[in-house]
Amino acid sequence: MAPAAVCNNTNCLHGSAESRQTPIFKDQLSLDDQFAKLVSGIPLTTYYNDPSVSPIPVSWGAATPTSRGPIVASRAGKGVKKHNTIGSYGGCYNIYHALAVASHQLNPEYRADYTNAEPAYHFKPQPQWFNKEKIVALDPLGHLAPWEYGHIAESEEVEIKPTISITKAHLQLLEMEDYVKKGELEVDGEVVVNQAGDLAVTKLAVDPVWYLPGVAKRFGISEIELRRALFNDTCGMYPELLTRPDIKTFLPPIGGLTVYIFGNPENISDSSKKLALRVHDSCGGSDVFGSDICTCRPYLMFGIREAVKEAQAGGAGAVVYFQKEGRALGEVTKYLVYNARKRGGDSAAEYFKRTECIAGVRDMRFQQLMPDILHWLGITKIDRMLSMSNMKYDAIVESGIQIVERVPIPEDMIPADGQVEIDAKIQAGYFTTGNQITEEELKSTMGRSYTELK
Repeated sequence: MAPAAVCNNTNCLHGSAESRQTPIFKDQLSLDDQFAKLVSGIPLTTYYNDPSVSPIPVSWGAATPTSRGPIVASRAGKGVKKHNTIGSYGGCYNIYHALAVASHQLNPEYRADYTNAEPAYHFKPQPQWFNKEKIVALDPLGHLAPWEYGHIAESEEVEIKPTISITKAHLQLLEMEDYVKKGELEVDGEVVVNQAGDLAVTKLAVDPVWYLPGVAKRFGISEIELRRALFNDTCGMYPELLTRPDIKTFLPPIGGLTVYIFGNPENISDSSKKLALRVHDSCGGSDVFGSDICTCRPYLMFGIREAVKEAQAGGAGAVVYFQKEGRALGEVTKYLVYNARKRGGDSAAEYFKRTECIAGVRDMRFQQLMPDILHWLGITKIDRMLSMSNMKYDAIVESGIQIVERVPIPEDMIPADGQVEIDAKIQAGYFTTGNQITEEELKSTMGRSYTELK
């Protein structure tokens, strides 16, 4: 058995008894007194005109990492006065960090040891990294933060964490093994590494970092309108949206994205090489568990296969996977919509109406921010866009990236119960190389009812 990995960080407690901190209130105080004592020692928010506030400078879009400055989104150390970003590191997972601290399983003073954690592949800096118009929804320097700005963290006594990580791995997917057996994928030992269809991949995980003026501009609204809506819809969770107009960056508590690159990552920004790309929004029911009510997993597997083929042909292939469950309406809403569809006659003609009745809109993925990761990768041309979505196509093209060919999902990969979705989307404007669907034809496309489910 291999020896356990050793962490050399002297601040790391690894669940020892020392990490079981003394509770905040040792004496028997009333609940009111406990809260009064707690609030008196914690600044609930900060204000831009407070002379003691001195945020570390950050200039979004600046020409160099030094002139740009780090994203600081932590109260650790002197972070209360020196942070320059609203929100906190970790996206929607920061709540679990808080639970670990609250339950005395994590020392709140713990600092990460990033030894050997640097990117497994070093992407060349792209001009888009330093263009405040092209990238507004992620930190272009997020993968370099602990190493590029470590001296600032130390001298300013603040915590600086990465918001992008880059690694390498193998993917094992039953569909890829099947493609190898059928001769639809070739084993080359580099991209498809064996007869089991295992795929070599470079992976990026990205937490969102919003430059608020740029996000507002993408949606054609004012920064004030954006801040007010974010404050209201989060029930006032982030008062600095209103009290710190000097802070222009925000770490929203939403899911991030993952990029899967097949072949040489260097090829992805080389416009002389062909690129096959799928942008995919998460669907746990289909992607993970194989639900046949939609085309999500089949289209994802098709996208991976075609990306692999392009990489093997000397180009590049990639899948960008966004955490936007249920068209960013959430899985609870999605299942409510399923119920309404299946109990009300699941016709393609009523497909979007059922969503609108429950959520008020048919889709909240709002693809305006999606192209930022493509710009970060240095993509200027997509030869084969493995998507039928008009929203994704429009967002990519309007951001200045050329799309040469659009590729719909093959008809033989559409599950029978997923035909409702596809026909409704085609009639609503999604791309197809087949016949357009009329409103009358939509009425005849029906999915299963609950009585037909066994």
